[in-house]
Amino acid sequence: MYVVPPPKGSDKVGGSETGSDEVRIYQAWKGSNKFFLQGRFIFGPDVRSLALTIFLIVAPVSVFCIFVAHKLMNDSYDNWGGYIMSVAIVLTSCDLMLLLLTSGRDPGIIPRNAHPPEPEACDDNTGGTQTPQLRLPRVKEVEVNGMTVKIKYCDTCMLYRPPRCSHCSICNNCVERFDHHCPWVGQCIGLRNYRFFFTFVFTTTLLCVYVFGFCWVYIKRIMNHYEISIWRAMIKTPASMALIIYTFIAVWFVGGLTTFHLYLICTNQTTYENFRYRYDRRANPYNKGLLLNFKETLCGSIPPSRNKFRAKVPREAALPVLSVTGGFSSPNMGKAVDDIEMGRKGVWGDIGSVLDQHEGQFSDNDGLNYKSGGLGEMSPEISTVKEGDGGRGGMHSSWGRKGGNWERSPEILALASRMAESNRTVGSGSGSGGGTTLSTEPKL
Repeated sequence: MYVVPPPKGSDKVGGSETGSDEVRIYQAWKGSNKFFLQGRFIFGPDVRSLALTIFLIVAPVSVFCIFVAHKLMNDSYDNWGGYIMSVAIVLTSCDLMLLLLTSGRDPGIIPRNAHPPEPEACDDNTGGTQTPQLRLPRVKEVEVNGMTVKIKYCDTCMLYRPPRCSHCSICNNCVERFDHHCPWVGQCIGLRNYRFFFTFVFTTTLLCVYVFGFCWVYIKRIMNHYEISIWRAMIKTPASMALIIYTFIAVWFVGGLTTFHLYLICTNQTTYENFRYRYDRRANPYNKGLLLNFKETLCGSIPPSRNKFRAKVPREAALPVLSVTGGFSSPNMGKAVDDIEMGRKGVWGDIGSVLDQHEGQFSDNDGLNYKSGGLGEMSPEISTVKEGDGGRGGMHSSWGRKGGNWERSPEILALASRMAESNRTVGSGSGSGGGTTLSTEPKL
């Protein structure tokens, strides 16, 4: 599951030091979804269109109840007019409930991975001495009902999508059994809300047909009561005429959508698969027959959500530090990193350790070696480099830092000048051919 490390100081949110106010998963969600009631409801980024859908359902039903069903209830003698309004209210309530179940629940989002999967070793036949390259294949093949199906790697979610899964570009999530993203409900349609979406569309179709039919019943009642033509009866009830036109247009959309999804259920397809793969031209690996397809889509158990939106964000374990030096590891490398992280300069400590390892072994271009015995009378300041704490504190005590720059002490300058003078003496002696013996111990 995708986890996000909480921000610094999140353990003390709102003055609490016990960590009870840690970041929740829905607060650190990487998708484009919007959450309500502290992560209990999840919607798509276009959730505002849901208000328009509710208005398009509630407004015509309200007009029907006030101007049509109420008149039929008053004019009826056996109280059957009351059932007309009751059925309209029940259908509308069921329609809105199915709309909320479709729009406000997890459609089948697959949690993202925090890291990509382990790559597979791939030998490019470049030679037996080279290490095979590690590659992450873009496509894999799996077997479904005896047929080979290709699954793709998702760069955003860092996972291989299961069969029938696709990444929604609007919600920015991988959704199981992805059908489509419906802007009217403001949510993706997938494995966990497809049956609610289908019953919502089917109920809306029934509601349109119901309102359309009883508007004509009311017009017929006016014709019989006043003994007038149908056109004059329509003029007497403009609300019925408006509802007839509205429901006639709407039933073509929701009715056609219901018919199309009935075909998809019978053949066990999704809208995405129907437009992309065209199973009418090749075999459908998911088709199990008419009855089993209906049972699987509409009557099967709904799997639980893979996401616990109200759970606390788990902390990631610290990743191991990888060496980039080609296998070479120095004991001082870790110390230098620690010094940099603590705001200190670790370069002088490394120099001090090098001086400790190579102390007394100074050589010039002429091949003369000044070994440990030759520097036995160093000044006390230089001696502290060897006797200090591994060279760190000694370098600071002998090379004091002034004005933000590192300066050499006078003793070191004097030693350097004497060594240079000795080199010049050796050069002049070798040029004259004499057998003068040079003392390598400088006199301080």
